[in-house]
Amino acid sequence: MKRQLVAVAALAATLLGAAACGSNDDDSPTTSASGPVDGKGKTLKVWLMVDAQSAWKGVVDDASKRFTAATGAQVNVEYQQWANHLTKLDATLAGSDVPDVVELGNTEFPKYVFSQAFAAINPGDYENSGTWLAGLKGACDFEGKTYCVPYYAGARVLIYRTDLFKSAGIAAAPKSYDEFLADADKLQVASKSDTKFGAVYMPGQYWYSAMSWVKAGGGEIAKQDGGKWAGQLSQPASVQGLQKWVDLVKKYSKADPTKNENDQAGIFAQGQAGMFYGNAWELGAAEQIKKDPNDPNSALVDTKVKGKLAAAPMPDVPSFLGGSNLGVTEKSQNKELAAQWVKYFTDSTSMAGLIKANALPNSTALLDKAATDNPAIAPSALAAKSSWFTPNAEKWADVEKGNVLQTMLTDIITGKKSVADGAKWADDQINSTLNES
Repeated sequence: MKRQLVAVAALAATLLGAAACGSNDDDSPTTSASGPVDGKGKTLKVWLMVDAQSAWKGVVDDASKRFTAATGAQVNVEYQQWANHLTKLDATLAGSDVPDVVELGNTEFPKYVFSQAFAAINPGDYENSGTWLAGLKGACDFEGKTYCVPYYAGARVLIYRTDLFKSAGIAAAPKSYDEFLADADKLQVASKSDTKFGAVYMPGQYWYSAMSWVKAGGGEIAKQDGGKWAGQLSQPASVQGLQKWVDLVKKYSKADPTKNENDQAGIFAQGQAGMFYGNAWELGAAEQIKKDPNDPNSALVDTKVKGKLAAAPMPDVPSFLGGSNLGVTEKSQNKELAAQWVKYFTDSTSMAGLIKANALPNSTALLDKAATDNPAIAPSALAAKSSWFTPNAEKWADVEKGNVLQTMLTDIITGKKSVADGAKWADDQINSTLNES
């Protein structure tokens, strides 16, 4: 699943063609999926990422079978690779033979929504749409309309050393933020002889984490007001959330304040921290690493934390989700059929299949059942109940590209700026970037 927001660049007019021009204005119709469409003699082209082929192809095939029985249309699913799918999509959208349905990572969707590559849909046509995960749905909404359907997700969780918990007298994962801090204190005391040990590994430029703390305190990154975007990090609630995160990092983390989280699992595997906040899959990444990091085919070897890790929701902190959404392309000649296929592929039947395959469903209403039916994903399912998404601004990717949040966090942690001054600086940068004409 794509985790980083791709750079938002205006797609050339030739990419969408005249057929797409003006398609997302206020008067454009939504694509209906409310009832079966006669699709006899037609074939849908669907682009899904390779994850679906390797992990839940049976779910794809079942949805297509049910769709064909209802509509008479056939389905041709083409599985794409994450490494080149955006380049391939841009080239394909510039022509006329476009896929009818496309999967993109949730952080990739805004670029194509702003560029009018996808048709508006009616959320009410889709099962569980009233409880779609906020961290997925946020990428689909633009100017009062919805342009994609949440598909599946993965959540960030607290990953911890069970052996260190036991030796420090900690019986279970924390259930509140105060318990989390108390556990960090116990870990710190238990390992005080090791000057390199930090109870929590938290790199200083881990902005997904820092902004989760901001959201936990009721703060925001930016909001739109009267057609203009306004940074909100210097508002009291945001500053309070930032301060809590900074206090955590300064007291419990020995991580580099100038590093991001990309290699945190491997560093945690070295055994000098008790907890870290990461994607659920990073538990496995910490337990086994490649013998040769530079060789994609290198064998995996066990680390010193193998068999000593467990996961739990980070208490009282919302999760920034990774995941995917599905959209009906604006150039599709079979929009209603495409919307029907997406309806089958995202209904509760399909979601049950995804849960069995260790993926999170697209709805908060299904998360408790997911946690019960598949204990392996219980921590991330519970964490996903509260999620958030970045400001859905056309130029948000430029904020990320400019390392605004990363610079602010490093400046605050190293003492170059106070929390208030760093937040004010970041707001100024956000305002300038998002409102640039």
